[in-house]
Amino acid sequence: MRWKLLRRRLSISAPRVAIRSHVPWPIRWAVVALMLGFSAALAMWAFDLGRDIAGWNQGARQAQQTIDSLRAQLADVRAERDRAQSIANSADSLLKAERVTQEKLADQVRQLESANQDLKNDLGFFERLLPTSGEGISIRAVQVDAPINGVARYQILVMQQGGRVQPEFSGVLELTANGLQDGRIWTETRPLARQPLQFKQYQRVEGGLTLPPHVELRQIFVRVLDERGALRASQTQRL
Repeated sequence: MRWKLLRRRLSISAPRVAIRSHVPWPIRWAVVALMLGFSAALAMWAFDLGRDIAGWNQGARQAQQTIDSLRAQLADVRAERDRAQSIANSADSLLKAERVTQEKLADQVRQLESANQDLKNDLGFFERLLPTSGEGISIRAVQVDAPINGVARYQILVMQQGGRVQPEFSGVLELTANGLQDGRIWTETRPLARQPLQFKQYQRVEGGLTLPPHVELRQIFVRVLDERGALRASQTQRL
């Protein structure tokens, strides 16, 4: 049996033996990975070449350019919007300031109109004065309005005549009246109004006469008394 095995190994029919060098498995994996990477790069190059031939890359580049252009336009539009918003805010602030100024001017105009009306009333009051001569205290004008709710408003001007330099006058102004009440004669001897006077040239006195119910005024009696109670001037005003 041993002879047969020995003869088979020494004869032509003996099995072949291959001698190979041993390669570590990490190197084998590295070689495999390198081959796979090269194959993948070759596949990507072939794919890009196919896209270039088909015109796909050019369309992608155009699309990217269009996107970039639209982004730039959007940035410009946003900047323009911000500028317009800033201008609108400034215009709104100016408009509010203009409205406030107009309101102030309107108030000033109303005040000036009221002052002008007062000056006109004063001018009309003084225009009714007549030139006088002499010296002393005089009642230059008496104006009494119709009673409203039992009160008759009055305006009286008292002046001191004579030289330009006059001593200061101090005294009191009294008003009495008569008329009709329910068709009968009504007379009030007690002063209906009493106001102090203190002036050098003139003084305008204003006030209201409180009347009893159903009284119709016919006459107003005005008297000017000095500090000692002496009568300095008097006037009767018919209504």
